[in-house]
Amino acid sequence: MEQKIYTMPAIALRGLTVLPKMMIHFDISRNKSIAAVEKAMVGDQKVFLITQKQADVMEPQREDLYQVGCIAVVKQLVKLPDNIIRVMVEGLERADLIDMDFDGSYLIAEVETVPSAMELEPLDYVTIEAMVRVVKDKLEEYGRINPRLVKEILPNLLLIRDLEELLDQTAIQIPWDYTLRQEVLESLYLTIRYEHVVHSLVTEIEVAKIKRDFQAKVKAAIDKNQKEYILREQMRIIRQELGEDNPVSDADEYKKQLKNLKADKEVKDKLAKEIERLKIMPSGSQEGNVIRTYIETLLELPWKKASRDNNDIRHAEEILNEDHYGLDKVKERILEYLAVRALTDKGTSPILCLVGPPGTGKTSIARSMARALNKKYVRISLGGIRDEAEIRGHRKTYVGAMPGRLVEGLRQAGVSNPLMLLDEIDKVSSDYKGDTSSALLEVLDGEQNVRFRDHYVEVPIDLSQVMFIATANTTQTIPGPLLDRMEVIEVNSYTENEKFHIAKEYLVGKQLEKNGLTTEQVSISDHALEKIIHNYTREAGVRNLERRIGDICRKAAREFLEDKKKAIKVTEGNLEKYLGKERVTFEDANEEDQVGIVRGLAWTSVGGDTLQIEVNVMPGKGNLQLTGQMGDVMKESAQTALTYVRSVCPQYQVADDYFEKHDIHIHIPEGAVPKDGPSAGITMATAMLSAVTNKKVKAKVAMTGEITLRGRVLPIGGLKEKILAAKMAHMKTVLVPVKNRPDISELSKEITKGLEICYVSQMEDVLKEAFAEE
Repeated sequence: MEQKIYTMPAIALRGLTVLPKMMIHFDISRNKSIAAVEKAMVGDQKVFLITQKQADVMEPQREDLYQVGCIAVVKQLVKLPDNIIRVMVEGLERADLIDMDFDGSYLIAEVETVPSAMELEPLDYVTIEAMVRVVKDKLEEYGRINPRLVKEILPNLLLIRDLEELLDQTAIQIPWDYTLRQEVLESLYLTIRYEHVVHSLVTEIEVAKIKRDFQAKVKAAIDKNQKEYILREQMRIIRQELGEDNPVSDADEYKKQLKNLKADKEVKDKLAKEIERLKIMPSGSQEGNVIRTYIETLLELPWKKASRDNNDIRHAEEILNEDHYGLDKVKERILEYLAVRALTDKGTSPILCLVGPPGTGKTSIARSMARALNKKYVRISLGGIRDEAEIRGHRKTYVGAMPGRLVEGLRQAGVSNPLMLLDEIDKVSSDYKGDTSSALLEVLDGEQNVRFRDHYVEVPIDLSQVMFIATANTTQTIPGPLLDRMEVIEVNSYTENEKFHIAKEYLVGKQLEKNGLTTEQVSISDHALEKIIHNYTREAGVRNLERRIGDICRKAAREFLEDKKKAIKVTEGNLEKYLGKERVTFEDANEEDQVGIVRGLAWTSVGGDTLQIEVNVMPGKGNLQLTGQMGDVMKESAQTALTYVRSVCPQYQVADDYFEKHDIHIHIPEGAVPKDGPSAGITMATAMLSAVTNKKVKAKVAMTGEITLRGRVLPIGGLKEKILAAKMAHMKTVLVPVKNRPDISELSKEITKGLEICYVSQMEDVLKEAFAEE
């Protein structure tokens, strides 16, 4: 066939492809398209139909159109409302788009007709016949799957003998997407067109088969559900007649909850099994009640339900500072955890142990941490617990069995990632029923608690998302393996300045609110607060300080009502009126240097203290007498100090038989207070040497450190409290073991201000600083 070039009106089709010998009608609304149809009707009624690549392009350019289109003749026009025209066309032949122009009202296309496929690719009779049969076989197979096709389309298609016509008509008659028809339209060679059509047919057949299989499965499932529903209804009616309606109705309710439960397959299988057991249990049976309680417990646990943490570091820092003054190490560790969490999107929850004296805010900081992180808060008090079942739960076969406190805490929280406070972990004990601290080993191990097994629940519980915070007053009573699993953070005693800020910013307002007062009605001056802290309380924390402020508020409330005062101002001058005489006095440094009296430093559960160690030497038989309720370690330390003193006495011209003719008496006031530990070693050695050599010791020097037989000074603990005690006693110089230098560097300048810290490694260094110059 001779190729010809035509210039004719063109219509850009959206979501539609027209093939030769295809009769179709479509609606047009664009002014360009309407003008093109009107121009065609004036002439030979021919129009070039070309498909847009993207249907949503309103003003298509040349690059927005496919290359091959179809020359068609307009058969009919029908005007519809809203300026829409319905056009009926018949495709004539393929044409290649050469150029596209716009004359102001419609598109003009310059096109070139395309030779027939047989002309472009002559094939022998056998090949054509084979292709025709393959296409017809696939059409028949498609017809078997799609019965509607058999009646309406298939008979006409099977009568076609010409391969080119059969391929085009297959694409026209089967409801394919316009992109598939465009591929057929653009396939100018017969073999390529044949491959497109057969591939599309095979795809349609496979899709139809899969669809039929899905429909069959859905139908089978529906039939099965209907059968189960009928059987259940029959069982329900039978049980109603027998008066056993509750187990089934409960079981059905549990099954509904089980469907909505987010949990692992292991948990769901266990629950499903227990629910089936509950169904066959007679009403009112003891075992039925046990199973029912067990199912309810498992359904209430937050297996995979987690709260969304607040990872905003600034927000967390604001809340922590808002609720607590000081506690910098704890706050820093929480902010570090948040930073890691923000970078990794997960981060293992830390297991922290806050160790410090009572009243220093260990429990309250945990509650504040939960608020800062937007976590649910659960507090578990471990003080006095001695039964392992409190942690792991009881086996559900026992009467009154219940899950352990950890699982119960998870159930209360309702989420799998709460903040769980293990309060007073140093006070757990053990008896013949088991060791509680050993049961905690699995809980506080990040590698093991992913599959924690509670005896009652029986299925593994993931505790790895729980943020555990433990509190303790001392690490001495915590077993080593348990302590090793926790990150210990020391919460030290508060300085007087810290107590002042805590009282002013938190405690005063809290007590005023508690007693129904306002800041306008009652005010406490700064000097009054400082005096309360210094002369009315002696503690590491702030509990007694809060009680004293509470005493003032109660008395002020009574005075406010009885005397009708408008405002009450508590000052340093009238403080005694509200709190009585001063309760705490501090022993200041001696005014004069003395022989045999040395000021030592001690750590107590309520903070630091100074010990005035006194040594007297008297004629005797070489005995060493120790008084002042000394513990065994302290007595051994005194013996060590004496041995050292005897070894260095020749340097101080002491007679060789001096210690055989004299007794030495060491006394540490206060006599009723028990004392122990090795840190008074250098103090006792200095006091004994002073008494033996009659050398005076500087009154303004305090010291702490363990002594060895050869006079080496070893490091000690509780340094912050000891330095605070020295400062309160108005000491000027403090002798500290050289190996404690890092501990001193961590102290704030507020604590060390006004003190001269001298580092000592040998007793020679101690004696050089301690003995007064003669």
